[in-house]
Amino acid sequence: MSIRLQTIQTSGDKILDAPLASIGGKGLFVKEIEEALFRGTIDLAVHSMKDVPSVLPEGLAIVCVVAREDARDVLVTRDHLVFQDLPAGATVGTSSLRRQAQLLARRPDLSIVMLRGNVNTRVRKLREGACTAIVLAAAGLIRLGKTHCVTEYLPLTVSLPAIGQGALGMESRADDAFVRELLAPLHDRPTAIAVSAERAFLKRLEGGCQVPIAGHAVVENQTVNLEGLVASLDGRCVIRDQIEGPVEESHALGTSLANRLLNAGGKRILDVVYGRG
Repeated sequence: MSIRLQTIQTSGDKILDAPLASIGGKGLFVKEIEEALFRGTIDLAVHSMKDVPSVLPEGLAIVCVVAREDARDVLVTRDHLVFQDLPAGATVGTSSLRRQAQLLARRPDLSIVMLRGNVNTRVRKLREGACTAIVLAAAGLIRLGKTHCVTEYLPLTVSLPAIGQGALGMESRADDAFVRELLAPLHDRPTAIAVSAERAFLKRLEGGCQVPIAGHAVVENQTVNLEGLVASLDGRCVIRDQIEGPVEESHALGTSLANRLLNAGGKRILDVVYGRG
């Protein structure tokens, strides 16, 4: 059996001069890849699960989720200052509304600036003085062997991760039994269960990867613990809660937690973000 790698550039990779939220955040990093699956030009797609919409196109499936890397966000600064020591008015670069809302909730004195591009581009812009600090996913830096750039691993109390952050998922055509069997040894059940709970949470909130929604689940001893939040863009209002239950109910737990947040004020926040009402 031979395997050929094919690189596909997505809309999210190409459009670098505008915030993701302003160009329609759902599916920006997967659409062209999924089209290649449907055409049969590729048989398997590898995604960062935080980029995968909560609803997949009919005929496609996530057939494997590998063991999760560190799900936390990290702070990278020019002067090696940790988050709490950043000077008032410091500029922090990120393209994530989720990160923006949580950082401002803790430090409303900071100035958030839009920063797009891959890891190397963002680190280069930081060093060139485009901003005082940047926030990235720990998993990306770890996989690229760039942990020496990290100033601080942000605790979940400061920055709850994006849905699926740190997890890689393999997508194929749902009826491709060969690919499913081929990937079975790589599948990590605890990670898959945790991500399932997070994605159910996101689906109920009708969210994409570029809205101020965060969620992180951990599986221990056949129990899922899921924490989630919805926040206003300016960080002034943060609705946060957690839920726990058996792994068999991971999907229902995600939906239940989302309902709690919606009823606690999350619906009003999301209506504003989505421009509803």
